[in-house]
Amino acid sequence: MALKNVIGIDHAVVMVRELDRAAENWRRLGFTLSPRGTHSTHMGTGNYTIMLDPDYIELLGVLAATEHNAPARAFIERREGIERVAFTAIDAAAGAEEIRARGLVPIGPTDFERPVTMPGGTLSAAKFRTFQWPVAEAPGGMRIFACQHKTRETVWIPELMRHANGAKRLRKVLLVAPDPPAEAAHLARMIDRETKKEADGAIAVPSGADRADFVFMTKDQLGRRFSDVPMTTLPERGAIGLVIEADLALAAKVLGTTGGSCVVAPSLANGTLLVFVGA
Repeated sequence: MALKNVIGIDHAVVMVRELDRAAENWRRLGFTLSPRGTHSTHMGTGNYTIMLDPDYIELLGVLAATEHNAPARAFIERREGIERVAFTAIDAAAGAEEIRARGLVPIGPTDFERPVTMPGGTLSAAKFRTFQWPVAEAPGGMRIFACQHKTRETVWIPELMRHANGAKRLRKVLLVAPDPPAEAAHLARMIDRETKKEADGAIAVPSGADRADFVFMTKDQLGRRFSDVPMTTLPERGAIGLVIEADLALAAKVLGTTGGSCVVAPSLANGTLLVFVGA
């Protein structure tokens, strides 16, 4: 039975080494970014968000080493890119108990907030309650956690949801692994979902609530899907890309692409392959 208090993908976390430089990279790709946010001292991180509907992308950087961000620091020593993905939690505390009942010991729930400058210059706060699945449970090398938004109005700000590249929402999180069926089955067990096979043999795991799917494939399968994109910098195992529903005419104009292809190489997006698709 699917989890009741944890629904589909909420946001993808892209770990970056230089936060402000990464923000400039993504602005050049036609995204509107929030003002820079700073998390609590305990977390030791800062971020920019790219708000879509009903999900978003978070660019996350480590500002000060803490015990909490040790896994993120270990990741960023290896590479930039998608380090973890959040699910939307209706009730984080209840969701944590749901996974505990399935034999997984949650980390949290934890409450935190960050200041937010609202349109017009007023200062508010974005408040969250999160819990994590055990760090060792990382299907495809990707950590997962759940995020309950206490103040959605300070996160989904209309002015931040309009993007020059026409980006609308996440459709897929792409992962590579030597054994995609095993990795997909691992994630499916963790979130109580069923796997499904795609036409080229890749394995998808729906995240729920008509949110984006996770898609596991070998690096060879990925190369066949996107033959024009250099893959040499990508890992053998990990979350490596996002498929984004967008207005393709706007995306092509911003990206300077032709022939219906709107694909951004990982080297241009902090280790993240970006694939723009129509509705």
